[in-house]
Amino acid sequence: MVLGDLGADVIKVERQGAGDDLRSLSPRFRGTGTLFLAFNRGKRSVELDLAAQPGREALLALTETADVLIESFGPGVTDKLAIDFDTVRERSPRIIYASVSAFGDGEMGRRLPGYDSLIQAFSGMISITGHPDGPPTRVAPSSIDISTGSWLVISILLALRRRERDGEARHVTGALIDSAFNLMGHQILGTLATGEATRPLGTGSPSTMPNGAFRAADDWIVVATANQSQWRRLCEAIGEPELAEDVRYATVEDRIAAREELQRELDGRFAQASAQSWIERLQAARVPVGPINDLIEAIEHPLVAERGLLVAVDGEDEQLPQLRLPIDPHGVGVRSGPPRLGEHTAEVLREAGITEDEIRGC
Repeated sequence: MVLGDLGADVIKVERQGAGDDLRSLSPRFRGTGTLFLAFNRGKRSVELDLAAQPGREALLALTETADVLIESFGPGVTDKLAIDFDTVRERSPRIIYASVSAFGDGEMGRRLPGYDSLIQAFSGMISITGHPDGPPTRVAPSSIDISTGSWLVISILLALRRRERDGEARHVTGALIDSAFNLMGHQILGTLATGEATRPLGTGSPSTMPNGAFRAADDWIVVATANQSQWRRLCEAIGEPELAEDVRYATVEDRIAAREELQRELDGRFAQASAQSWIERLQAARVPVGPINDLIEAIEHPLVAERGLLVAVDGEDEQLPQLRLPIDPHGVGVRSGPPRLGEHTAEVLREAGITEDEIRGC
């Protein structure tokens, strides 16, 4: 999708008759899973039976005019289907062949199943999410899937750039486990430095305090102090200047060590007024503070419109809007919505020089 927004012609090859599993997952909009709708705009859908020779041959014919092929089969599947890197390179000597896996294709990794939640569990991400005495908690967004796609885009663009110099095909790879560890770089280095596993802190930060959610009289707010100046201004703004002089909370390290005690003191103070009044008071004192919105509140906030984050798809009034890329401030890359299953099969295969009879056999 990122490459498509940047101008690439993206052809999505889907299983004949069934298509991408994400099409059927809930919740749905007009019969199609919103998870599919979120990540498949601007693509052309082609149905092929890759288990049959005509379908494999059609795919190889498509690679002859392609710059990039991206596959996310389990280890060994491309070899079995005879669409592996070496086979494709024979047909397309300049191809950039990109493979995504869960744990890589090594002896151990190739035997492990891979979904975002499994990677979160294996990598320790679930163990540092949630509250100290709560059950295991998954990070709600599929952050590992999404970040792996972003890293793969960078690899593909770099490979294309290098190909300009030497004209050679390349096989680039991405693994979900690599992305998971990269996302947790701060926590991993902290664990290596101390020899102690990072523990879940709810909304708290392992590096600063106070930094997290506090309950006001009517709702929650988040305060995020990062230095001594902000800490002192916070104490003044809440009417507790003596806290800034309390030896128990003198430094960031002291406040982290006394986290639970300080949390109770601040909770008691914040409970005396409404969330909005605290937000206004702390903002006036230049203390980082904000509300905790639910998704409806966040989507409907005027800032979302100011940033133009949601983009209507031209000529498709009955489609959901799309989220623009963070690197596309005007949403110009959002050109068309997600395709219907097989919508472009005949069109794409004709462009590849496949005859009508051959198309019918695919």
